[in-house]
Amino acid sequence: QLYIVESGGGLVQPGGSLRVSCATAGFDLDQYAIGWFRQVPGKEREGVSCISNIDRNSDRITYYADSVKGRFTISRDSGSNMVYLQMNGLKAEDTAIYYCAFDPWVVGSECLNPARYEEDYWGQGTQVTVSS
Repeated sequence: QLYIVESGGGLVQPGGSLRVSCATAGFDLDQYAIGWFRQVPGKEREGVSCISNIDRNSDRITYYADSVKGRFTISRDSGSNMVYLQMNGLKAEDTAIYYCAFDPWVVGSECLNPARYEEDYWGQGTQVTVSS
């Protein structure tokens, strides 16, 4: 049975740091692309960062949205079935609900496209609020 649960959200001041986590079970994390997405009420869900599935060159590539490059870092620990998003230099515009998602097929920069992920492979989200 699939288990995907985000945690670690909260209130942080501008310029601060936060690490959100995603605990998983029920599938082999090494065989899936990993995505972090965020959504603000009234706006579409957007890709923040992702690690693509292995492509024909056996590469697994990491991508970041331009708005978070240099500030956010995605990582995974396959041994503990955990995925992380380290967020530094947080800004008010980073305020959103953050979701992790997984897909066994997507390769390349398409891993930043939330439409590529099936509904069953999403967590419930964790709220991140950046405010003084």
